[in-house]
Amino acid sequence: MEWETSEADRARVPLGIVLASIAGLWLCYFVLTTLRSEVLGFGLPLEMMWRRALVCLAGIAITAMLWLILRLFDARPLWMKIIAALVLSVPTAVLLVQSNALVFADIEAKAKQNMAEGQGSLSADPLGSDAVSDDGADTASSESIVVQQVPLTPVQKLMEEAFGRYFMMLAWCAMYLALLTGEKARAAERREGTYKRAAKAAELRSLRYQVNPHFLFNTLNSLSALVLTGKTQAAERMIQTISTFYRRSLADDPTSDVPLREEFALQKLYLDIEAVRFPHRLRAVYKLPPELEDAKVPGMILQPLVENSVKHAVAPTAEQVTITLAAREEYGRLVVTVSDDGPGTIASEDGKRHNHGIGVTNVRDRLEARFGGEATIVAGPVPGGYSTQLRMPILRQDSA
Repeated sequence: MEWETSEADRARVPLGIVLASIAGLWLCYFVLTTLRSEVLGFGLPLEMMWRRALVCLAGIAITAMLWLILRLFDARPLWMKIIAALVLSVPTAVLLVQSNALVFADIEAKAKQNMAEGQGSLSADPLGSDAVSDDGADTASSESIVVQQVPLTPVQKLMEEAFGRYFMMLAWCAMYLALLTGEKARAAERREGTYKRAAKAAELRSLRYQVNPHFLFNTLNSLSALVLTGKTQAAERMIQTISTFYRRSLADDPTSDVPLREEFALQKLYLDIEAVRFPHRLRAVYKLPPELEDAKVPGMILQPLVENSVKHAVAPTAEQVTITLAAREEYGRLVVTVSDDGPGTIASEDGKRHNHGIGVTNVRDRLEARFGGEATIVAGPVPGGYSTQLRMPILRQDSA
């Protein structure tokens, strides 16, 4: 739990997004003040334009400094971040006013001189961003330099000019906190997705490991029978095939998918092992179209089904039984079938085979863990035998 909390606290708004938000704020300010100046017919457009642009560049730098301090509170509670934004926006607003006054100092001085010489009077702009002369000329700063007919103390003037900048900085802080909250939510989603994938991998691994002991138990029984009956050459051949089978089956990640051609090859090894035990009764047929060889399926997904056919169709009879592994594409989905034509297809009075242990249940659980509701399994008697059919999405080697 401590690791989860620290990971969430470390969530950060990417630098590019922060810089884009700051630049967007001041670009919007530049455009709005320029449009306002044009609508009100202020004079000196070019002279005011470059000064306004310089003020915006200073504003970007000052806002970036605000962010560098505010980001120190990213891992703090929300109430602490809000207080930090309220407090830090005060000196930021003062710096913005001072930079604005510095850029427009010469124009303000000129405006005051014109008033002293009686060339015009200045009226205060209620928005605090322009001072307008009687004849409509823009005689003072378009960036919150206000020359009042009623004299103000320096503190009053600073407070009046900083008031608008303060709320502008608060608006940006609110946007930054919203972005930070979004990043933390995305980090939590990614973390939840990681845990879900880990849980699914554990489930797949558990189900896959159920298959290996079951198969080993069956093959050792077959090997024991060969030894007891004195079929040493067949037993030796079976041991070599078992070794190859386990070398291939255990080399893969139990949670990974394998190409269908490898799954078919693995089942061929198993049936070759059983063919040593049933040399005249077991016949295997493989139908794998070339275009489906690279389709991916969970590893050893067919093993319990093939074992069922050997156990319920081959073992109980003295006749030859054909076990068929086939694959086809149907309506954009992969259909894999394990079937047999053994006469011993009915293992109980209700007409269904029962594999007490793993069997179809294991295959169904693995398909559900891997594909959810997108995969199905249907098993039951068919004319002339028994068939189990798997339907699942077609995944290629380069797909997830």
